[in-house]
Amino acid sequence: MTRTAEDLLQELLAVDESHRIEAKRASQIDRSVMETVVAFSNEPGLSGGHLLLGVERDPQDLFGTSYRVTGVADPDKLQSELASQCASMLNRPVRPRISVETVRGKTVLVVFVPEAAAAEKPVYLSRLGLPRGAFRRVGSTDQQGSEDDLVALYAGHQIETFDGAVLPDTDLSDIDPSAVQEYRRLRERANPSADELAWSDEELLRSLSAAVRQGDELRPTVAGLLLFGTGPALRRCFPMMRIDYIRVPGRQWVEDPEHRFDTLEVRAPLLAAIRRAEGAVRDELMQSFSLPEGALAREDEPALPLRVIREAIVNAVMHRSYRIHGAIQIIRYANRLEVRNPGHSIKAEEQLGEPGSETRNPRIAAVLHEVNVAETKGSGIRAMRELMQAHDLLPPTFESTRRPDQFVATFLFHHFLGPDDLAWLRALTAETLSDEEARALVVVRELGAIDNAAYRNVNRTDTLNASVQPAPAARPGPAGHEGQRQPHLLRARPWLPARGAGARGLPHPPARRTNPPGRSTNPPARRTNPPAQPTNPPGTGTHAHRARPAPARAGHPAPTSRAASVGARPVQLEAAQRPRAGEPAGAS
Repeated sequence: MTRTAEDLLQELLAVDESHRIEAKRASQIDRSVMETVVAFSNEPGLSGGHLLLGVERDPQDLFGTSYRVTGVADPDKLQSELASQCASMLNRPVRPRISVETVRGKTVLVVFVPEAAAAEKPVYLSRLGLPRGAFRRVGSTDQQGSEDDLVALYAGHQIETFDGAVLPDTDLSDIDPSAVQEYRRLRERANPSADELAWSDEELLRSLSAAVRQGDELRPTVAGLLLFGTGPALRRCFPMMRIDYIRVPGRQWVEDPEHRFDTLEVRAPLLAAIRRAEGAVRDELMQSFSLPEGALAREDEPALPLRVIREAIVNAVMHRSYRIHGAIQIIRYANRLEVRNPGHSIKAEEQLGEPGSETRNPRIAAVLHEVNVAETKGSGIRAMRELMQAHDLLPPTFESTRRPDQFVATFLFHHFLGPDDLAWLRALTAETLSDEEARALVVVRELGAIDNAAYRNVNRTDTLNASVQPAPAARPGPAGHEGQRQPHLLRARPWLPARGAGARGLPHPPARRTNPPGRSTNPPARRTNPPAQPTNPPGTGTHAHRARPAPARAGHPAPTSRAASVGARPVQLEAAQRPRAGEPAGAS
C-alpha cells in the first residue's frame, strides 16, 4: 500500500532507513536508485518498499540520524526517467507507483515498488546479469546477488541447489561404505522400522539424493561426497572443507605473536565431523565446578550447555556455503565461544529463531534431520537462546554479513548480573538501569562493541525498540556509490571500566568472576584467564574527552542516545565500523 510522504518522513526520523524505506536526494535517476528498485522487487516476503526522492540525511546532524527535505527541481522529468529505466534497464519491466507530494513546502516523489511475483524473479539489471545484477534488500542496504541468493529468488521455479550438483572426476568409488553404515546405524536408532534400512547401498544413496544416474553410471552428488565421501575424495574435491577448533588464550584474535593459538582440525564426512567437533569442544571447553549443599561429590558442568554446543556446530555444518572454499571455525576465547561458517544466513537476520527453516543445502539438511541431528524447523536458534537464558547466561548473538560472506554465532561464558556485575554497573551510574540496558553494557564490556542486531539478540526485542544508537551517516560504498552504508556499532570508549577497573575516580569494583559465587571457572591445574589486558588501545590516553552533543535546531531537539547517556554519568560510546580490530577477517 502506498504511504504518504509525511508518514514516511516521520518514520525515517524515528527509526532511520529500514528494509522497507529508502531516502535519496535523487537529482537524477542513477544506478543507486535502480539498485533499490531491483532489491525491493526481489526480496521474498517483503511485499515491496518505498523510495522517498527529494530527502537526504542532514549533513549538519552530529549523529547522522536526522533527515532534511531538499525537494526535486523537475518532478515530471524525474518521473519520466524512472518509468523509462524501470522498463528498459531490467530483464523484465517493473511498474512502480509514483506520486508527487509537497512536504514542508518542497516537492518530493513517493515511489512504491511492489514485490515481483515468484515466477517473475529474479529481477536484475541487464547490464550486470546474474547473479550480480539481482540485488536484494538486506536491512537498509541493497546487496549484490550471489549464487546462493538465486536459490531463494528462484523459489517459484524448479532450480537445482549446489548440494545436488555432480562434480567432474567423481564416481561411486569416492563413497566410503563405513560412512554409509554409520548413517544406517543412526537411522535405525532414530526409527528402527524405516523402510530404507532394507535397501541396498545404491538404492539408499539414490533415495537420499547422494547419487544420481548419468547415462549408465551412478555418480555421487556434492551432498553424497560431503556426507559419505572417502578421505581422498574430500581432500580432492573440497580441500578446505574441515572444522577447525581453535583455542585462543586471551580475548583477542592475536594477542601473543609468539604463541597465537592451538588448533585441532577435523576432516571427515559430515556425520562423523559433527560428532568429533562436538566432542573436542565438550572435552576441552572450560569447566565450572560446584559442590551442591549436602552433596558428597563435586558435580562437573560445562561452561555452556551441551545442547547449545551441538546446535551451534550442526547449524554451521547444515547452513554453510560449500561453494566457498573455507573452513568452519570454532574459536574458544577466554570469555566466549565463537562459531564462524562461510556463507551468510539465507533467512533474514530479524527472523532468526522464528518458525520455518531456509537452507541452501536441502539434501544435507534432510539427512541430518532423518538421524535426529537437526530438526529443520527453524527451532535451533530459539533453542540456543532459551537454553542460555535457562542457565543464567547472556543470550547468544548472531551476525550475518555478506562482506565477508559469513555467519558468526557468539556465546559468552558469563552468568548475567551476579554481584560483581552489579558492582561494575554501579561504578557507571547511580541511577537504576533496566535489564535491557544492563545486558547491553555487559556485552560492550565483554566484546568491546554492540550493534542493533546484537542488542535485539540479547534482549529479544524488535528493531524499533533496539534503536539504542543513532544510525550511521551515508558514506560512499566500495564502488563509490553514494548512500551505501556499512554496519556500525556502539564501541566502548577507552575509559569504560574493564574487568576490575573503575570509571574516572570511582571505586574499583571487585574482580569479576565468570560464574556465580561458589563456582570456580577453572578445573584443576588449568588457568582460563590471560594476564590483565590494558583498557586503552595503543596511542590513546586514559582520559577520554566526553563527546559534545549536537546543537539543537529549531523544531528538532538535540539528538541523544539512551545507551550513550545512562543516568547522570554518561557511558561514553562511539560509532565504529566492522570488523573489530584484532578479530579474524573471516572463515575462508
